[in-house]
Amino acid sequence: MRLKTKLVLAITMLVFLIAGILSLVYVFELLHSAVQQSYETNRMIADQVVLAVRKALETGLSDRMVDPNNPAELRTLAAEAVRNNAALQAVVESVNRYSLTVYDINIGDSQSMTVLSTNPENEDKPLPQRPNYSQLVDANPIELMKQVFGPPRVFEVVVPLENNGKPFLTVHVGVRTTLLRAFYGPRLQDALELMAFVLSTALLVAFLLGNLALRPMEQISQQLDLLNGPSETPQPEEKSNGHDMAASVSHKIERFGQRMRNVQEVFSALKENLDQILGNLQDGILLFTGDGRAVLVSESAGRFLNMDRDQILGMHAREVFDRSTVLGRALCEAFDAGVTLIQEEILTETGRRIQASLDFIFDDKTSQGLGALLTLHDLESAEAIESEIELSRRMAAIGRLTSGVGHEVKNPINAIVVHVELLKNKLAAAGAPATRHLEVIEAEIHRLDRVVQLLVDFSRPVELQLREQDMRGVIGDVLALSAAELSTHNVKLESRMPDRPMVVNVDADLIKQAAINVIQNGAQAMPEGGTLRVVLEEQRKFAVLRIADQGPGIPDDIREKIFDLYFTTKSGGSGIGLAMTYRIVQLHYGSIEVQSSPERGTEFLLRIPLAATDWGRRYLQPAVAHNEEGFTG
Repeated sequence: MRLKTKLVLAITMLVFLIAGILSLVYVFELLHSAVQQSYETNRMIADQVVLAVRKALETGLSDRMVDPNNPAELRTLAAEAVRNNAALQAVVESVNRYSLTVYDINIGDSQSMTVLSTNPENEDKPLPQRPNYSQLVDANPIELMKQVFGPPRVFEVVVPLENNGKPFLTVHVGVRTTLLRAFYGPRLQDALELMAFVLSTALLVAFLLGNLALRPMEQISQQLDLLNGPSETPQPEEKSNGHDMAASVSHKIERFGQRMRNVQEVFSALKENLDQILGNLQDGILLFTGDGRAVLVSESAGRFLNMDRDQILGMHAREVFDRSTVLGRALCEAFDAGVTLIQEEILTETGRRIQASLDFIFDDKTSQGLGALLTLHDLESAEAIESEIELSRRMAAIGRLTSGVGHEVKNPINAIVVHVELLKNKLAAAGAPATRHLEVIEAEIHRLDRVVQLLVDFSRPVELQLREQDMRGVIGDVLALSAAELSTHNVKLESRMPDRPMVVNVDADLIKQAAINVIQNGAQAMPEGGTLRVVLEEQRKFAVLRIADQGPGIPDDIREKIFDLYFTTKSGGSGIGLAMTYRIVQLHYGSIEVQSSPERGTEFLLRIPLAATDWGRRYLQPAVAHNEEGFTG
């Protein structure tokens, strides 16, 4: 069924329902009014007949002697007076003849015998037994309809004539339902004609409203064709429902909605990829619209502006840049003046060197401003990365050198050891004094052999045994192992672990070795004792291990050398621990950073990438907490 037909039928049925209910109420009220009006008319007729009967009795009994102790004689005389009074009979006949609803009139005595009737056959017979007309007046609409339009019945209006407070004669005015129906018929016909008129008007109005309501469908269909594109071919459903514009528009909207969902999926994928790209960038990138609103913000931009990325989105450029700072003031002035910045170096209050580039985007045809692109580059971070790359290069060169040196030196050392042992055996029998010198030579050769072996071990490729595990458990084992030794050196260990798991893909033994090396260095930096703080936290997609001591700090002139192989400032140090730590962190694609000052001591930051499973927040079971002496967390 077409939508237009459904709409016309729905409006017609609605109007018909409303008109039908109102018409029924009107019919019921009209019928009740007719019954009430008929009752009042017939009651007035009955009162007139009672008045005529009273006059007839006064005329007929005025010259008669009546024995009050003889009721029978009184009834007989009253009956003669009523029947012989021509005026009473004229009243009764005229009422019965000209009234539209009166069926008959009966006058009865106290014995319920008919004295006078418009139907002569009823005289001297018992009065007909009929229901009182008040039942019709008090009936509900449904019962009233049944009585009036059902089988013919006669109701009567009864008015008594009393003598000394007792009923003497009664006047019965009969009303037949067929007469009520005839009286009510013309009004009912008018009501039905009114209902027919309303229904026909409803059909016409529904048809016009249907056309008017569906007229915009064609325009909507044309607009949908433009949105769907000219290459779109009609679907089979549209061809089969071509005569129904509403069905065609519905299918077009559904197809357009599917295209929108597909576009939304592509947009979501692109946005996710863009967010990942921006999240991995070290430079701060901000894209502004023509009215100066930020619509694209990289994760690193918040670090330059000391604001959260989500907070910057949607803000105006004047709200993003703080004029109280050197960077904010310079960028605000460039925005207000529309001046392009090309790798402008800005020195902040803290001595941080930032390189800013501001490009304004214009439409080539209209020269209208479309927006602006701001790029913030941390020069110090770039230099730090270059320094780290240079350190890695040096470490690689040292590794290649030590590998070659170890290989070339190892064989001669082995030969020297063998010949020294043979020489000792030959000189031992003679008890020569040179034996003591040979022992010294042998000890030094063994020490040299250990150094060479250490060089070989450091430069040998390491096979990582990677496994996904909770970083909290790895560091917890390190703290449990270090707590007892630290307590003997009067070093208090404080630690803080995150509440939720931090899953990393690491070689646990190597990570433990790297952490122990840093912890031991921190403890050795506090010979008089102190507090060593170990904090494990999450930063973006990295697990960050902070190890801070309260020592004198590392001088600036040697800070860049602490990861060099064999570099040490301790009398008994080997200079290999931090170099090995640096290498282990690099093998896990992490980074290590050192912050030091004489007032606060030294803090090492070891960053290890979180496992891919942790990015989706699919956690492993919580690690078992260690509760040994010196480990709090």
